[in-house]
Amino acid sequence: MTVQKAHSLTGRITFDLMHKAFKAVKKNRGAAGIDKVSIKMFERQRDQNLTKLMKDLKTGAYWPYPLRRKYVPKAPGKFRPLGIPAVRDRVAQEVIRRLIEPYFEPHFSAFSFGFRPLRSCHHAIRALRRLRAQGYRIILDADIQSFFDNIPHALIMKLVAEKIADGNILSIIQKFLASGVMEEGVLKKTILGTPQGGVISPLLANIVLDVLDKELANHGYVFVRYADDFLVLAKSMPEIEKARDLVQHVIEGKLQLKLSPEKTKITTFDQGFDFLGFHFSHNGVTMRAKSVEKLKEKIRNLTIRSHNFSAEVILSLNRVTRGVANYYATEFSTVKTQFFKLDQMTRRRLRCMKQKRISGNDNHRIPNRYFERKGLLSLYALV
Repeated sequence: MTVQKAHSLTGRITFDLMHKAFKAVKKNRGAAGIDKVSIKMFERQRDQNLTKLMKDLKTGAYWPYPLRRKYVPKAPGKFRPLGIPAVRDRVAQEVIRRLIEPYFEPHFSAFSFGFRPLRSCHHAIRALRRLRAQGYRIILDADIQSFFDNIPHALIMKLVAEKIADGNILSIIQKFLASGVMEEGVLKKTILGTPQGGVISPLLANIVLDVLDKELANHGYVFVRYADDFLVLAKSMPEIEKARDLVQHVIEGKLQLKLSPEKTKITTFDQGFDFLGFHFSHNGVTMRAKSVEKLKEKIRNLTIRSHNFSAEVILSLNRVTRGVANYYATEFSTVKTQFFKLDQMTRRRLRCMKQKRISGNDNHRIPNRYFERKGLLSLYALV
């Protein structure tokens, strides 16, 4: 297939596109960057800010601010580094993303589900279940070490340039990648990676990992990928071992990244494995243990015994409950037992919060219907 390159995207940067990009950034919310300008502050002079940014993008005068480093919990004792762009830079990234995405999206694999229009984690899991029903029972569960932090910039630019020939747009993307990170007042250069937290990073990640998708497809393998979280499936052990060798060759050879030897393993549906927050086993699909522990930690943080029991506590718990139910209570998951136990934990902690003590007798003094009358949602009831 002949690839049509985009030669004149800069001319498509209009005020209407700028406005749409800002609306998308505003909808996604997010904190201020190193310039400390929040979305609300940017919006106070929205038209002037967008006009100035548009001019800079079109003339080549645009330079992004360094990213603001933020760490978010990943696992007990481990943190994921995020790079938070300034609001103006998030708008600029959204503009460029909207301009270049149409040249890549139609060519992405049908088995790629992460950060793509009309696709979600649930679509990926349904595809996985369909493959299981077709007899693909052996799994290569592969893990790329610090994927977003280690993608070579030269590789990103080479792959983007295969479809984008507008020099100004390529220069802006290069500036995004090399903007640096401000951490504890010190500016650190970014010579590798595309920051988690950047608007354009998911698209750039998909462009890079599409190389792997195409290699797997060309060799006849089936897989399910959501960003850098992917599984390759096969019907026999020799076949999956060949797939592992191919994946290692592509990841470490073509993409200049590394597989984690500790986290990359061959397993089966019967043995069990985790994917996108779910646990797959011969018993079905449930919440993975890490997801349950993270939820318990959220509940603990919202129900500290020394704090006052109040309507605000119920509202906060309900927000968490709705989010958990929306994600885990699906037609393919079996989570009733887990939800029942989590409900029990929530009510137990609320009783301790209200009575300022730990006592089994409070189960009778404050029955479940008391919390129902207060408006507390039940996970079990939402299945």
